[in-house]
Amino acid sequence: MQNFGLFLIGLLALVAGAELLVRGAGKLALSAGISPLVVGLTVVSIGTSAPEMAVAIGAALDGRPDLAIGNVVGSNIFNVLFILGISALIVPLVVHSQVIRQEVPVMIGASLLLLALALDGSLSRTDGLLLVLLVMAYTGFLVIQSRREAQSEPAELATEPTASRWDRHWTVQLLLILAGLGLLIVGSGWLVEAAVSVAQTLGVSDLVIGLTIVAAGTSMPEVATSIMAALRGQRDIAIGNVVGSNIFNILGCLGATAVLAPAGVPVAASVLNFDLWVMLAVALACLPVMLSGRAIARWEGAVFLGYYVAYTAYLILRTQDHAALPAFSGAMLGFVLPLTIVTLVVSVLKRPGKASDGGAGPTAH
Repeated sequence: MQNFGLFLIGLLALVAGAELLVRGAGKLALSAGISPLVVGLTVVSIGTSAPEMAVAIGAALDGRPDLAIGNVVGSNIFNVLFILGISALIVPLVVHSQVIRQEVPVMIGASLLLLALALDGSLSRTDGLLLVLLVMAYTGFLVIQSRREAQSEPAELATEPTASRWDRHWTVQLLLILAGLGLLIVGSGWLVEAAVSVAQTLGVSDLVIGLTIVAAGTSMPEVATSIMAALRGQRDIAIGNVVGSNIFNILGCLGATAVLAPAGVPVAASVLNFDLWVMLAVALACLPVMLSGRAIARWEGAVFLGYYVAYTAYLILRTQDHAALPAFSGAMLGFVLPLTIVTLVVSVLKRPGKASDGGAGPTAH
């Protein structure tokens, strides 16, 4: 019970810290003339990924590399299958055309790059530096792109910073950022400590705890952001938050972790042989789903949720070395996955649809 309480307190600190960080950094970015759409793709995505970064770096420095890599890989899988799945069940998610043309291919490319870098069994400091440079270049590109587009939409930028008055001054915004970072650092320490204790008590590996409990826990900011966006009709924000967070998780979180860890980040054989491929597969699954009418329908959201349940069940069976594991794996590979692929291909051919070129928010209905 003590570990459970520590886990909950750490999780609440992570969520609160991410909220303060997003609010403060978002206000500063908007004051600097960056469009709300790009703030969502950068500041909000980075802020909601801050718990993953805090946990990954803390775990790696504490000598728990499996927890670090499992947290990031598990979070990316959770983000697509669970968060997009549950959001699409609430309301079909119309996809902004920029997400299809730009962000999803970047997410797929980042997943492929991570897989290639991990083939030697570890992420070295050189690999980490490459990932960090790429996330800096990607963020810089989005900011430049935004500044160009903002010149034709000055009214939208002018109204955003005045949504609230108490946090309009830059000193308040900096205090919010500092408070958010502090909560993230403290909360990540508590959460990792509790997760490791639970894993040792139950005989479950750090890797599985990272892929499941910690991954879901550190993804709570993405859950809250995407579900609220879907409920408010801001459907492309729900998608952009998930895709942007996945990009930052790979390039930013693992990049910084590999740079700061004393000997890089070792990649377990099970992650290299299975979990990284699942992460790549769910990234690739986003493209045909979105192209099948440029929206994620409710039935596609249900399929995503079903796959997340199946993935979690596989991890549990694998941990216990259960006798049902071969039959379960065979059914998934031989029947369920091919059937889903055929269904998606048919839906793409029958429903070309039109992309949503509107901006973020209710205009993309």
